[in-house]
Amino acid sequence: MATEYGQGYGLDGRPGFPGSTERRHRLPAALRAPVEGRTWRELGYVLLSLPISILLFTYAITMVSLGAGLLVTFLGIPVLAAALAGCRGLGALERLRARTLLGMEVADPEPLRMKKPGAMAWMGAVLKSGASWRALLYAVLHLPWAVFSFVVAVNVWVLGWALLTYPLWFWVLVYSGEDGMQLYGDETHRVYLDNPFEITVTALVGLLLTIATPWIVRALTMVDRLMVHGLLGPSRLASRVVELESDRGLVVDTAAADLRRIERDLHDGAQARLVALAMDLGLAKEKLQEDPEAAARMVDEAHGEVKTALQELRDLARGIHPAVLTDRGLDAALSAVASRCRVPVQVEVDLAERPAPAIEGIAYFTVSELLQNVSKHARATWAGVEVWRTGNRLMLQVVDNGVGGADTSRGSGLAGLAERLDAVDGILVVDSPAGGPTRVTAELPWRGAHVR
Repeated sequence: MATEYGQGYGLDGRPGFPGSTERRHRLPAALRAPVEGRTWRELGYVLLSLPISILLFTYAITMVSLGAGLLVTFLGIPVLAAALAGCRGLGALERLRARTLLGMEVADPEPLRMKKPGAMAWMGAVLKSGASWRALLYAVLHLPWAVFSFVVAVNVWVLGWALLTYPLWFWVLVYSGEDGMQLYGDETHRVYLDNPFEITVTALVGLLLTIATPWIVRALTMVDRLMVHGLLGPSRLASRVVELESDRGLVVDTAAADLRRIERDLHDGAQARLVALAMDLGLAKEKLQEDPEAAARMVDEAHGEVKTALQELRDLARGIHPAVLTDRGLDAALSAVASRCRVPVQVEVDLAERPAPAIEGIAYFTVSELLQNVSKHARATWAGVEVWRTGNRLMLQVVDNGVGGADTSRGSGLAGLAERLDAVDGILVVDSPAGGPTRVTAELPWRGAHVR
C-alpha cells in the first residue's frame, strides 16, 4: 500500500486509518463463528450449490450432447453455440451468488469479440471464446464437488447441533420408551447415553463439533471460490491485457501532463522573461543616443534577466531529463538531487552496471519526488537514499527521521507515484508509523543493462 506524505503527518493512530476504532467483541472468534451471519451465508451457499449444480450439469450435458450429435448437420453449430452461451449466462448468475453469499468480487470474463455483426459472427465468437468453454467446464466439474460439500456440511452441521442440544431433547426418547440415544447395539448388548455424565460428555462433543463446523464449511467454500475465480472470471491473459491497457492510458496521461507542465513553465517563465528582455533592449536602443548612461543601466538589467532566464531553462531541462544522469548515471544524479534537499542526505548507490535508460530515469524522478516530500512535509533532520540491485530488480529506499504518520487519503503525490511505478511493473511500499521514521521502498524491473 502506498502511504503518502502530507497533512496527515504527526497524527495519532495507525497510518491510513485516522480516527478509526476497531470493533471489539467479548467472545473470541471461535465461539462467535457458529452464530455469525457470514457462517450462515456460507452454509446457504453450500446448500444451494447442490440443486443449482444439478441444473447446470443437466443443461450442459444435454445441450452439448445434442449439439455434438447434430454436428453431422448444420444444426449442431448453433446448438453448441446456444449451449455455451447458456453456460456463460448461468456463470453470471453464479458470480452474483458468490458475490451475495461469499462476499467475493469476481470480474466479468472478457466479452465476445465479433469482427462484424450477424448470427454467424456471434456463433463463431461464442465457440472461439475461452470464457465460454471455462463456463462449460465449471458446469460439469461443480456437480461432484457440490454433492461432496453438501453431504459433509449437512451431516457435520446436523450432528453437531444434535449432540449439543441432546440434554434438551433427551426426555423425548425417554417419553417414547427408549433409554436414551443408542450408541451401540446387537442381539445381546446395547449401550445408551442415559446417565448425566454421558449426557454432559455428549453435549461437550457436540459443542466442539458445532464450533468446528463453520471452519469446515469455510474450507469447503474456499474450493468454490477457487472454481468461481478460475473458471468464471477473466483469464490471466485477459486480465493482463486490461492491466496493460490501463497502464498505457496512465503513461499517456502522464506524458500529456508533463508536456502541459513544460509548456506552462516556458510560457510563464523563460518566455515571459525573454519578451520583457526584448522590450528592455528595444528601449535601451532608443535611449542609446539621448541618454547613454540610462541605456547602459537598462542593458545591465537585461543582462541579469538573461542570466535568470538561462537558470530557469536549466532547471526546466533538469526536470525533463538531467544531463548528469545521462552522462554519469544514478550515483552522480542522485547526489546532485540530495545536495538541493533542505536536510542532509546520505546517498549510497551500489550498482555494478547501469539499468535501461527508461528505468534509470524513473528511479531518478522517484527519488527526487520522495526527497522533495521529505523537505516539505517530514520535518526531518536527516535522510538517506540507498540504491542496489537484487536479481532482475532495481531497489530504491528513502529513509527519514521525520514525524511519520503519513496518510494516503490526504493527498495524491505518492499515490500518483505508485501508479507510475505500477505502469512499468514496479512496486512502491511505504512504512510510516506515527512518530517516524518513514521508510519508502521502490522496486523496479531492471530491464537489462545499458552500455554506452
